[in-house]
Amino acid sequence: MNLIFYDSNEAWENFLPLTYTRPISELRIGILKICEKWNYYLIGNTFYYTKEYLRKKFPLVIKSENLIINSCVLPNKYLIKLINNSNLNEIYFYKETFIFSKLDENETKNFLNNIISDNVIRKEIEQKPVIIEYLWDIFRLNEEEILNDFDLIIKNKESEKLPSYVIYKGDKKSLFIEKGANINFCVINAEYGPIYIGEETEIMDGALIRGPLALCEGSVLKMGAKIYGPTTIGPFSKIGGEINNSVILGYSNKAHEGFLGNSVIGEWCNIGANTDTSNLKNTYETVKMWNYRKKGFINTGLQFAGLIMGDHTKCGINTMFNTGTVIGVCCNLYGEGYHRNFVPSFSWGNSKGYKKYEITKAIETIKKMMSRRNHSLSQNDVEILNWIYENDL
Repeated sequence: MNLIFYDSNEAWENFLPLTYTRPISELRIGILKICEKWNYYLIGNTFYYTKEYLRKKFPLVIKSENLIINSCVLPNKYLIKLINNSNLNEIYFYKETFIFSKLDENETKNFLNNIISDNVIRKEIEQKPVIIEYLWDIFRLNEEEILNDFDLIIKNKESEKLPSYVIYKGDKKSLFIEKGANINFCVINAEYGPIYIGEETEIMDGALIRGPLALCEGSVLKMGAKIYGPTTIGPFSKIGGEINNSVILGYSNKAHEGFLGNSVIGEWCNIGANTDTSNLKNTYETVKMWNYRKKGFINTGLQFAGLIMGDHTKCGINTMFNTGTVIGVCCNLYGEGYHRNFVPSFSWGNSKGYKKYEITKAIETIKKMMSRRNHSLSQNDVEILNWIYENDL
């Protein structure tokens, strides 16, 4: 099956700055990326309908039969059953929200040009799907998605044994350890939700873990780390200090003391020692966050909301972020005092002011960071960063 994940322009803008560098379906929520969740249910090649400047890295291929899926929709058994029983040239909506369609080549091209011909049969879905709409939905729905992904991943697999010197509390079925995980003396409590420990991960001495938790491939929990669920540590990240209900997409470091709560951190970020994020206002009011589509702050409806940080952003030691802060791509932040609640991409500076981070210097720093993990910055990535530099909303 040819799977095409569809980003509407409105939805893509709602997930900026995280979607500056990826389609929506490449976001991680729970243990897996959205597209990976669907791939557990549906066998096929994965393609993307997203912003044109992203398509070299995330291509679009249209074939004779295509399953087009709203990138913001999270899969469940009800939707999979509908998809498997649907016919070619049918399109499914929940109220006015597009969910999925099976279309031939010509009708796929029509749909991507905002045309639904008379040859396509419209159908209504009775059961409301789980749909992410805003940045904060990533941490808000993370507990439910860790539980769903946990069941998908461990199916027909056997966990590695937990070392006898680890203090563990919870049902044995609530812990799954992949091969190559190095677990030192620590405390693991799975009573509040399942804990997934990925391949080649490391949990150092004295770490305190309360589920639900996803520790993805190659990631490290440093000595004395304090992790409250529901939290996801994406692949090849180094984590220390205190974290609560947050998602780190991958390849990022928060290796030292400091608090991070109700937050989403992009890839290739580095958070300096003793950096703290406020996730609750002193007035206990609901938190507002910057929305790129509205070009202003909108109410999240949440009492707890911390930091959203775009890819390749770094902050120095003792940095302070206020409640509901949104930081763009490729920022370099430092200094005393709280940073502004919205900092555009390629900003360099402190709470007293920011200047434009030169693109050549930013790319040079990125290459150095990635080389430390035996990765390199592709030409496609360079072109994406240049587009962001010129077009940041």
